[in-house]
Amino acid sequence: MRSARRSMWTTAAVMLLPAIIALALLRLWPSISAIVSSLQPPDGRPVWHTFTRLFADATFLNSLKVTLLFSVIVNPLQIALALWLAVTLSKRVPAVGLWRTLILLPVAVPQTVSAIVWAVALRPEGPLNGVANALGLPSIPFLISPSTALLSIIVVCSWVGVGYWMTFLVAGIKDIPVSLYEAASIDGAGSWRTFLNITLPGLRRPLMFVLVADTVSNFLVFAPVQILTQGGPQGSTDLIMNQVFERAYVTGDMAAASAGTVVLIAIVLAVVTLQFRLLPGKD
Repeated sequence: MRSARRSMWTTAAVMLLPAIIALALLRLWPSISAIVSSLQPPDGRPVWHTFTRLFADATFLNSLKVTLLFSVIVNPLQIALALWLAVTLSKRVPAVGLWRTLILLPVAVPQTVSAIVWAVALRPEGPLNGVANALGLPSIPFLISPSTALLSIIVVCSWVGVGYWMTFLVAGIKDIPVSLYEAASIDGAGSWRTFLNITLPGLRRPLMFVLVADTVSNFLVFAPVQILTQGGPQGSTDLIMNQVFERAYVTGDMAAASAGTVVLIAIVLAVVTLQFRLLPGKD
């Protein structure tokens, strides 16, 4: 018995080893390096000097504000759309497999490619404004106006991400016993009551995973911003990841970039911890 259990643990360790090594090299080591770098100020300065300088910078404070605003809008939007699509496409819909494939398709396309396609679609003389003009509507300054640029980034990120989160929720719905829905139908429960009393409680764990993973993913958005707006116009789309990139590779301020990374990690950990505390307890 002990030999079989030892063999099982050995097999599990061997299977997990590549993922653990990748996690250590691509996640843990860069995070540790960022923390160490941010705590190495110029000679004679206190260890928190870089953070003090960073939080005195209006550009960085603006990136924090924009990132938080972006997250407050995009996370509920993506989860609500993914949940609606999952519920809809879990029913007997004609060509349901085709619809799921089409919605999931953007996930298979690299974000850089998606951003380039959207850059063409959203430009002032692009196809979207062409359709609007044909309908007698004025052109929309999608990426060149501070009032619409962040919303355009939200649309692009949602187009890429919603299908991905939908697949987890569809799988969660498939795990809910069909007998519960049959009992609800016999009792005369409508679609809304069935959703509130059966589907939503049954999706608690998949929804918790999607909420946390979606939050982390959206805090790390970079490629769409860099390709479409470079943080502009007027800093309206300057998410914190873009700010870290600019400080590291444009201005060459690696200490500030590392400090910005540490701030980002702290914000993500705080938000995820709060989400776990607010969500219902374990079964």
